[in-house]
Amino acid sequence: MIPWVVLGTAPVPGGSDSLRLLQRGTEFSIQLGHNELMNSRLSGSEEALATLTAARLGLRTNACWLIGGYGMGFTLRAALDALPAEARIVLAELVPAVLDWGRGPLAGLSSEALSDPRAEARVADVAAVIRAGRGTYDAILLDVDNGPDGLTRRANDQLYDAAGLAAARAALRPGGVLAVWSAHPDPAFTQRLARGGFRVEAVGVRAGRSRGARHTIWLAERPAR
Repeated sequence: MIPWVVLGTAPVPGGSDSLRLLQRGTEFSIQLGHNELMNSRLSGSEEALATLTAARLGLRTNACWLIGGYGMGFTLRAALDALPAEARIVLAELVPAVLDWGRGPLAGLSSEALSDPRAEARVADVAAVIRAGRGTYDAILLDVDNGPDGLTRRANDQLYDAAGLAAARAALRPGGVLAVWSAHPDPAFTQRLARGGFRVEAVGVRAGRSRGARHTIWLAERPAR
């Protein structure tokens, strides 16, 4: 068995544990403490976060998306592949080292997505970016926790409560989509989205492209009228 090698660690602002980037052969893992958040062998549901959103929205002229959380770049890469040349993607990542890893040892996993001129990477709290972007985005994609609660840091709870969902709805253009990734289903969150004025669907997807655990993606549409 090839041992894991720690390539880097990074504190999470407002969190009690640090992120760790590990490598074993050609496999990479990002962990919070000793809890694995992402593995390079299982990218299917992170890609689906973008592809399902793109399928729901269809082609939009001058589309503008916001992605919260870089991870290993799978969602950003899938979004770039799905969007036309004139589209723009804002990527909000709270931990600067995660972007350094994305430009360094993990660059090949996303085909250097951070170098794409359509992508603007910001070291920022995605909650603040959402609040500042009223009527700006066709899609907001959130993959910053293992579900609709503040796992990586308690402050992330503000993304999923009633006020946070109202802010996301206000930041979306009419007909826009809020997409949220989760490692598990959460019927209460589905109900909260519906109470927040979204037309919502919870979709089960595999962690890998055809295997692995089943994850949940919420597609919550702000009605056009």
